[in-house]
Amino acid sequence: MESLYFWVPMVLILSAGAVATYVWAVNDGQYDDLDRQAQQMLFDDQSTPEIPVATQSAPTSTHHPASPHD
Repeated sequence: MESLYFWVPMVLILSAGAVATYVWAVNDGQYDDLDRQAQQMLFDDQSTPEIPVATQSAPTSTHHPASPHD
């Protein structure tokens, strides 16, 4: 019974924090457009040009094996 003196205020504080976070998110516009991100992946973005594979430069190695006579 004594634990209720701790848990009831704790639940009220956490619930108030959750409600405050939700109200902040709604006022900040987090829930304004729920469909744009879901539909964005369905359409090909033509604004970024593709780089042909043949023009990409391969990494060059500057490592030279040590000669056995060193």
